[in-house]
Amino acid sequence: MGFELSQPVQLGGEFADEASRVLRASFDDRLPSLAGLHTPEEDSWFFRNRVFRDCSVWGVFERDLLVGIVAFPPAWIDQLYVLPTHQGRGVGASLLNVARTGASDLSLWTFQRNREAQRFYEKHGFVAVEETDGRRNEEKEPDVLYRWLA
Repeated sequence: MGFELSQPVQLGGEFADEASRVLRASFDDRLPSLAGLHTPEEDSWFFRNRVFRDCSVWGVFERDLLVGIVAFPPAWIDQLYVLPTHQGRGVGASLLNVARTGASDLSLWTFQRNREAQRFYEKHGFVAVEETDGRRNEEKEPDVLYRWLA
């Protein structure tokens, strides 16, 4: 039995290190063959200098621990990650609702091998609209584009 989760709150750049740790823990858990693709320092740099600059970033906490994040510019979900220990507890759905507030449509990419993510997005009304062989992404991993319409 865990502690109570917070409602989503908007995050500032001072949370870049914590947000990057959520990404890495979730990413490595779902796609262990890609673990270590970036160092923790590279992940933090990416969040500090790209994600927090270009996106609205929201998070959910359990006590003082950041357990999930969503980052989105208009009409796009750039990042949505939840710590593996907190998945299935409504964190992702809560963050997804923040991104959908006021949006008429949203798109996002996920990897084809990440079946759990695909089921999550499909459960929340996203539809697969394109699959690729991965040549265009950094990981060279086949992916799928999802779209949601209000």
